Amino acid sequence: MRAWRTVHLLLFSFPVTAACRRTDQPADAGKAQETLPISDGQVIPLWSGTVPGALGSDEGDTPALTVYLPRPTTGTTTAVIVCPGGSYARLMTNHEGRQIAHFLTALGVTAFVLRYRLGPRYHHPIEHGDAQRAIRTLRAHAVEWRLDPARIGIMGFSAGGHLAMSASTIFDPGNPSALDPVDRAGSRPDFAVLAYPVISMTAPWTHLGTKRNLLGDRPDQELARRLSGELAVTKDTPPTFIFQTNQDTDVPAENSLHYFLALRQAGVPAEMHVFEKGDHGVGLASDNPVPTKTPGLAPSP
Repeated sequence: MRAWRTVHLLLFSFPVTAACRRTDQPADAGKAQETLPISDGQVIPLWSGTVPGALGSDEGDTPALTVYLPRPTTGTTTAVIVCPGGSYARLMTNHEGRQIAHFLTALGVTAFVLRYRLGPRYHHPIEHGDAQRAIRTLRAHAVEWRLDPARIGIMGFSAGGHLAMSASTIFDPGNPSALDPVDRAGSRPDFAVLAYPVISMTAPWTHLGTKRNLLGDRPDQELARRLSGELAVTKDTPPTFIFQTNQDTDVPAENSLHYFLALRQAGVPAEMHVFEKGDHGVGLASDNPVPTKTPGLAPSP
């Protein structure tokens, strides 16, 4: 899908300004836990010991990253954490996970598909904590994993887009006194890519299943407001690319439109494309002739 070529602008061409660059990382941020290289297909648990808030020890209770490596390079690479969608109840790990990772590695990007915990077994802040831990993990291991510490981004689809948006609007610089070196690293992504994202937890056009799985049957209204992206953007929200279809009735385009307007008002670099055709959950839309035939949206790499 040629629309996805625009992602090049975010992965490689968006300027990392002083406002976007991480300047608060600890001196030993690249020496966390174990000094081990990563391998293609490796599954890395986000916590090596007890998982905070875990209700069991099964796979669904153990958040992890699956590594997808590009061809060997002599320098550092951009890194992207991929958050599959699934209404916070399941993970669409093929067309919103594995396929996306292969697309990214073909661009020379190191991809990490995130397995985060799900509702209704888990509610916020567990999912958000898993995303934050994933970003911290990449920052803490940037040196040994040969990642560019100024280009660690997050990409999300549908409910995974909400998770990526939340990580972009609620973050911290890390705890310099933490015993775990990973927790000393900041959790702000350098950029975000959101595909047909769920944004609001309060507006009439929210996705009710996603809201219920994340916040429960009787969500606290103030919490729902804090997790509504159109209300949470600040000038420190990272540069963002948004892809949406107008035909999507599951997660209407109002989500993307209101988030883009909030980014614009805050002065955050942002780009959005809304295509007429395409149902919800199109992934890369490789079988959709309309977006594929759309005139080029960005220069070729």
